[in-house]
Amino acid sequence: MAALNPLRREWETTLSDAGVASPQADVTWLLCHVLDTKPGTLSLREEISSEHAAQVADLVARRATRVPLQHLTGSQAFRMVELEVGPGVFVPRPETELLAGWAIEQLHVAIAAGVESPVVVDLCTGSGAIAKALADEVPQARVHAVELSEDAFAWASLNLAGTGVDLRQGDMALAFDDLLGEVDVVVCNPPYIPLEAWESVALEARDHDPHLALFSGDDGLDAMRVLEARATELLKPAGVLGVEHADVQGESAPAVFVATGRWTEVRDHQDLAGRARFLTARLAR
Repeated sequence: MAALNPLRREWETTLSDAGVASPQADVTWLLCHVLDTKPGTLSLREEISSEHAAQVADLVARRATRVPLQHLTGSQAFRMVELEVGPGVFVPRPETELLAGWAIEQLHVAIAAGVESPVVVDLCTGSGAIAKALADEVPQARVHAVELSEDAFAWASLNLAGTGVDLRQGDMALAFDDLLGEVDVVVCNPPYIPLEAWESVALEARDHDPHLALFSGDDGLDAMRVLEARATELLKPAGVLGVEHADVQGESAPAVFVATGRWTEVRDHQDLAGRARFLTARLAR
């Protein structure tokens, strides 16, 4: 057995020196993963076995090369659900929980208005994070999701198994012809990073998240334009849409919807850090 606290400080220093943004939190989660425990119980531990220490040290060394924490633990919490993630799928970020929360609120609004089973479509579902959260928190809803990437679709299939979500593989520009004009809510976390911003992307995302889920043309809005056109076809009159965007797109992303004249109530929303994060709009009647 070995004293745990000196090892924790050593591992935290290793990650800090490697440029990891949250070394203390990352070491905590790696310890929880290896010890199969929760963060609140770690303070009660003073020692760690040599075998467990070696496992954590190996994970810390890999994290120091900027392998995403979630690829090392194999999971990511999202609202009230747990997702399995790994190479080939975009790791869902905490800020996307706000977009999912907005969609959940809109489904409840529809139910309160007398829609017994509101229809929601999650375009570019990736790991299935938003779709799984919607199915979990609004069981009355009919949740549909689509993903283009074969690798990401495999992860989504794993995460959405048994949830009742209608998951399909395909292009969001062509998906759900059987639902045209029948959808109450469209939600999407599309790729939105401009190609020219390559160098500014965090190493965890740039080197490990699939580029299909990250980059979207010279201005980062190519997918946004496709989404606008498809959502127009999918939504009922007065149906609503929510879509995530980059923090620098607080004006340019909503402008995509305003410019077509097909939308009302186009609004942008901030995340908890006060950064522009997602827009919402209502299809004109």
